[in-house]
Amino acid sequence: MEEQSRSILITWWLGYIWSHTSTVFLEEDYNIIIVDNLSNSDISVLDKIKEITWKKLKFYDLDIRNLEEFEKVFKNHPEIEGIIHFAAKKAVGESCQDPFLYYENNVIWTHNLLKLMQKYNKKNIVFSSSATVYDSPKLLPPFSENDRVGTYNPYGTTKLIMEYMLKDLATFKWFNVVNLRYFNPIWAHHSGLIGEDPKWVPSNLIPYILKVANWEIEHVQIFWDDYDTVDGTGVRDYIHVMDVAEAHLSAFNQILKYREYLLENKIDSNRWYFDIFNIWTGDGKSVKEIIELVEKVTEKEIPYKIVSRRPGDIDTSIANAQKAKQVLGREYSRSMYQAIEDAWRFIQKNNS
Repeated sequence: MEEQSRSILITWWLGYIWSHTSTVFLEEDYNIIIVDNLSNSDISVLDKIKEITWKKLKFYDLDIRNLEEFEKVFKNHPEIEGIIHFAAKKAVGESCQDPFLYYENNVIWTHNLLKLMQKYNKKNIVFSSSATVYDSPKLLPPFSENDRVGTYNPYGTTKLIMEYMLKDLATFKWFNVVNLRYFNPIWAHHSGLIGEDPKWVPSNLIPYILKVANWEIEHVQIFWDDYDTVDGTGVRDYIHVMDVAEAHLSAFNQILKYREYLLENKIDSNRWYFDIFNIWTGDGKSVKEIIELVEKVTEKEIPYKIVSRRPGDIDTSIANAQKAKQVLGREYSRSMYQAIEDAWRFIQKNNS
């Protein structure tokens, strides 16, 4: 008998990281059900994913805050085995300006999802967390999964709240949870068909720089240059979006392996799994170093101006990625140069 394909639900699939993650799951023959309210994405991504993978998808245009509408997805798809949860607003600066927007969206989205997972007994979840949960000013990088947590902006606070919610449900309701903490996934699928394409002025550095390279924005704003770093500009640990996408598949497979282990060894199936992994390279780059690299790839000069610091920003954010390598068998395989090449290919292809 032919083995049945597994089915997963992906929240906010048509956005950036999640659309790339879906290509990885589709190419592994997963069935995918998607929910997205299209608040910062475009329905045309569906056709691009089909062009890349030659696979069909099931898409629901809905807002997860609408619990009644969201529940229809679970009723219509009893075959769902797990959830990849991305749904969250994610701009640090915006969260400082409007904390209530982030509390309302990120926490309520997650609450509704978890409530339905419990009701329909769908307890396998990979959560898209963030390095912002680390108590960065009080830690020396690289940060490891056992380091102290503590947040300095509302975005990070909502991510940490969601991690705590998942830990509680693992402990008391036998959920199987993997939290993936990452900070700066960068750019595009190597095909150039999908990539980070924000509708508004980008809040992330590299799409901002590439819009300058493409003459869509006049100059890059560097949020101050007196940090305690190699050149005074903030240092971040960037990783290719496809490395992040593949890490989600590895994380979900880790949950399945655990469930299979319990079954094979006739162990109480109510035992739960909870773990956290950094998904980074362990090698940080400053803002000025990224600008220089983009100039090299695009062969264009990137003008910039030094402006005031943003609330909530820190000097350096770099991770220790050894645990993901040891447990998940995951380490990054794509260079920063390749990431920017893929990004520039996406920009040129979608602006031609």
